[in-house]
Amino acid sequence: MHWQSLWSAGDPRYIKLAHDSWDAPDRHVWVRELEAAMPAIGSDTVIVAHSLGCMLTAFWAASATSQQVRGAFLVAPPNPSRPDSPPAITNFRDPPRQTLPFPSVMIGSDDDPCASQDFMAGLARDWGSRFVPVSGVKHIGTMSRVGRWPAGQALLEEFIAGLR
Repeated sequence: MHWQSLWSAGDPRYIKLAHDSWDAPDRHVWVRELEAAMPAIGSDTVIVAHSLGCMLTAFWAASATSQQVRGAFLVAPPNPSRPDSPPAITNFRDPPRQTLPFPSVMIGSDDDPCASQDFMAGLARDWGSRFVPVSGVKHIGTMSRVGRWPAGQALLEEFIAGLR
């Protein structure tokens, strides 16, 4: 099971955004879904995004009408422009490169097959995110076998504490 699912199942503070199109992600639909969810979530929210969710966060922040979040915890953004990128994620190409309008931290592994650590560090720099390089956990998802990913939870708690 994915660490985000484990976190949300074990803590009522977590709300997992359900997309209608997990198998065929559509950036425009996902941005609308996130925008529609924000009023119910509230302004004390910290977005916890993995993979395409990082790209979604940037696209949403660039177009949102209600940027009412405290921060974003961004994990393993992929590079949708790489030659071996799955066709299903190509509409996430060319993410906004301006500074996010809220504090953020990005975690990226040195052996992620979906993006180089240099790519992730560049995104972090452009988005104004603090970049935290990690080693040996690939895309930090189910295949990485990180389980509940306690190291990630510690990084998230540290990030949230810094927002206070």
